Amino acid sequence: MIDRYLIRYFLAVVEQGSFSRAAGQCGVSQPTLSVGIGKLEKLVGEPLFLRTSRRVELTPAGARMVPVARRIEAQFAELERQTANGPADGAMRLIRLGVTATLPAAWLEEALGTVMRAGLSERLEIVEHRASELRPLLDRGRIDAILGRVDGVAQATPLFAEGYGIAMAPGHRLAARTALTTDDLAGEAMLVRRQCEALAETSRFFTARGVRPFMAARTVSEDRAIAYVRAGLAITVMPASYAALGVAIVPLEGFAARRTIGLAIAPDAVARAGDSAALQTLATALTAIAGRGDATPPTDGAAR
Repeated sequence: MIDRYLIRYFLAVVEQGSFSRAAGQCGVSQPTLSVGIGKLEKLVGEPLFLRTSRRVELTPAGARMVPVARRIEAQFAELERQTANGPADGAMRLIRLGVTATLPAAWLEEALGTVMRAGLSERLEIVEHRASELRPLLDRGRIDAILGRVDGVAQATPLFAEGYGIAMAPGHRLAARTALTTDDLAGEAMLVRRQCEALAETSRFFTARGVRPFMAARTVSEDRAIAYVRAGLAITVMPASYAALGVAIVPLEGFAARRTIGLAIAPDAVARAGDSAALQTLATALTAIAGRGDATPPTDGAAR
């Protein structure tokens, strides 16, 4: 018999492309995960991965197993949801919502407050991750919906779109400018937001222009990043919506990165969560909040 944890180990390696990152996702050590994959391969009777010093690749047997493993995991997740909802008539419906870590906390607080005050017969469970980690959870049925960046996600409902700019303390010498060039940033200390969805694009932008600033901090915490910027420790690239958190956001000439924040429901969860009043209330509230700031509603009906 194949235990569920072996399926989860296998899918984590597939999604992460690395045994070490997969172990981190599963909350186990790399040796523990490797032993588990070895056990699974013995049960299957064939190698599932080709291991090299640089990368991990699926074997033909591994590729065949991916859709089967995802179906099994989705069924387990559905059983967990049904159990959590309880068998009694009239039990509160549980909605597992994945939320990107880069959504402004103040906006999320206000939108969730609107949902909670509505007194709906639904219960929200928030699962917070990086944007890149939420999609695999949705595909595996571990969450019912995503509230976050939905660029390129089919069947998503866009809520607002926004660009990025340079974030700095309100009293910074450049805070009153209407736009900045990379030359304006010469000598400025910067910080790395490791959660940023546009991190790779940001790095390419500055590297192509020969900008290699001193990095005063590298953080996975958005709260810390905001605190460092407000304190004047450094500047950084942030979405326009972060201006609501007490920092100045100034556009950077030539930097065209944008993101669309929206709501995406897992195909397997549409029948159960597609009509969720909690999700609808949350989406309406967040759209209204964004409309008060620099973010703008998408001009079309599709995610970008």
